[in-house]
Amino acid sequence: MRRKTHTVYIGDLPLGSDFPIRVQSMTNTNTMDTQATVAQCIRIIEAGGEYVRITAPGMREAENLAVIKKELHSRGYRNPLIADVHFNYKVAETAARIVEKVRINPGNYADKLELAHERLLPLLKICREYGTVIRIGINHGSLGERIVNRYGNSPQGMVESAMEFLRILETENFNQAVLSMKASNLHIVIESTRLLVERMTQEGLHYPLHLGVTEAGEGEDGRIKSAIGIGSLLMDGIGDTIRVSLTEAPEAEIPVALNILQACRLRMNKAEYISCPSCGRTLFDLQNTAAKIREQTSHLIGLKIGIMGCIVNGPGEMADADYGYVGAAPGKITLYKQREVVKRNIPEARAVEELISLIKANGDWKEQ
Repeated sequence: MRRKTHTVYIGDLPLGSDFPIRVQSMTNTNTMDTQATVAQCIRIIEAGGEYVRITAPGMREAENLAVIKKELHSRGYRNPLIADVHFNYKVAETAARIVEKVRINPGNYADKLELAHERLLPLLKICREYGTVIRIGINHGSLGERIVNRYGNSPQGMVESAMEFLRILETENFNQAVLSMKASNLHIVIESTRLLVERMTQEGLHYPLHLGVTEAGEGEDGRIKSAIGIGSLLMDGIGDTIRVSLTEAPEAEIPVALNILQACRLRMNKAEYISCPSCGRTLFDLQNTAAKIREQTSHLIGLKIGIMGCIVNGPGEMADADYGYVGAAPGKITLYKQREVVKRNIPEARAVEELISLIKANGDWKEQ
């Protein structure tokens, strides 16, 4: 079961357990280059990104967020924007008047807890006035000196850093916040996030969580690393928004995030195929047949189709599929509707066509 959270209102796309797990990415352009940043935001959004994060390292960049936002709105794109702020708390205050969410890093915000509380008060006031959400973003590589001296550079230190800021928010009766525990080490990502959930549960707190593996890399390595780190937590029921961090164009992160959500059966955005790897018992050209079925049915969002080489394990392994295509004998295919046989021993040459007809006859077909 998905962990229950309260809702935070990020523009027109609220976040929390009552809503779908949101997908986001971050631009890598110079924030002062308005046109390049706007163009990249649009590519992220059109790829399926719901929130877009933009770095604001200084006051000029924070102020330029207003120009970027205005340009996006003029082009019809109103997705919530997130400012990524690290060192300067005044930058966070400026950005909070412009964008829908501001990310701050306690490790860089203020090392003394009393000073952090003092510096947070103006930001909280602005966030209340403008309806802006705060993300408390804990990074394994940038914990404050006081935390490291006491806990070491550890998951426990990350959790304590997060809880200190959460208690400030609770003291000030502000709950429009999201938390994240980021690291490049999967063990630390998973352990720190699970530990944070445990601590929040003990204290009766229900803040939503942002998941991600920072500096995951590129290509296959980055995708596998992100899938393991994010997917492990999603399967625990933890997580309300995710960002896959790849050393690639930001829009390339979105399909990976969506695939992770689909694999976890948390958000269906395409058809799903349950197909065996084939073996000596396979009774037809499984690889080419699977490609042919995928080509004709990939637009049927949420539909699950089993493609199995033989009847030895096929019907059992595809038990939760909506439709099944199973080798019954050399050159012969049997079709299933869920666990029930519908048509037996169809000649392979017309079996894919018969599968499409079966899907249409049951009202599950949509034209592309």
